[in-house]
Amino acid sequence: MLRKFKIYIAILLLCAFGFAQDRKEEDEIIRIETKLINVPVIVTDTSGKPVLNLKRENFVIYEDGKKQEIASFSLTEAPFEIALLLDTSGSTRNELPLIRRAASYFISSLRKDDKVAIVSFQSVIRDGKQVAVSQILTGLTEERLTLEKSLANISTSGGTPYYDAMLEILNKVFNEEPTEKYRGRRAIVALTDGVDSVSVADFDEVLELVQKKGILVYFIQLDTRDFFEEGLLQDCEIATKFSAAQLRRYYKQFGAKSKVEKTYDFCSLGYFERLAISKKLYEIADYEMQRLAKESGGQVFPVVDLSEARRAFKQIAEAIGASYSLGYYSSNESKEKTYRKIRVELRGVSSPMNLRYREGYEVSFVQ
Repeated sequence: MLRKFKIYIAILLLCAFGFAQDRKEEDEIIRIETKLINVPVIVTDTSGKPVLNLKRENFVIYEDGKKQEIASFSLTEAPFEIALLLDTSGSTRNELPLIRRAASYFISSLRKDDKVAIVSFQSVIRDGKQVAVSQILTGLTEERLTLEKSLANISTSGGTPYYDAMLEILNKVFNEEPTEKYRGRRAIVALTDGVDSVSVADFDEVLELVQKKGILVYFIQLDTRDFFEEGLLQDCEIATKFSAAQLRRYYKQFGAKSKVEKTYDFCSLGYFERLAISKKLYEIADYEMQRLAKESGGQVFPVVDLSEARRAFKQIAEAIGASYSLGYYSSNESKEKTYRKIRVELRGVSSPMNLRYREGYEVSFVQ
């Protein structure tokens, strides 16, 4: 009898252990995260004027060619959360009053419930050397007086940590999930030439996070090339020199197996070589800005100088005020980590219209 009892207990323990193992294995299965995909959409007529009277039924969303059901729709009156990045390096260092006035005008052009954060560059001493870093002057706030005080505190830097600043905005300013009021309505507005000189972060990191978070990116693209190249062509002792990060970015285009001779000694470069490198750096910056803006649903506004920035800021404020926010739950249950393409179309409209929207996202997984 005792022997039979022991056998019975052993069977129960084995069953319990097997159940626990099955449960553990079940918990370890990778599942795709059920998450609302937010798609900001800007709609304009053929003259560029925002279209403000569209309804949910006017929009159709496709993911990888398959129609999706629209689960959320925000009207144009809904507020935005905006991170304002001000490039205070290089040729802008003598233009701080103009930068402050243009940024102040932009903030005053926004709506009452729009929240703004301000980020700029500054120079600090680290390990006995002066380095340029990004700084968050103020987090997201509706308090216009706080923002004006922050603008008064922007300073200059000896370099351009552009991608570090973008990554800091994505990880710190927009670190938490938005509340329902601001869901799908977040934007970065950057006043910069986009020619990074000292960042640890790079374009791919920023692009991936922008895609993941679904944030609109707008650029007011400053033309600083003449100023930069004038400095490059000075005698070596006083010339504006390429940073190591800029030269690495330049040589990266040739690939790891390239036989192109690499040099990080600026003074060994001839004038034509300096100009060729400069030209390529500006081409890279232009391409990366255009891609970030296009894939996020934003836009690039080129300006010759800071006197034109105010007009560009006005256009961005109008675009943000005319933005729709659509949301859907993907019908694709595949567990493959991949990039998914988004397409938005209009129906039931009588005249041609132009659309800008988030063009895709990276699939997110949870354990």
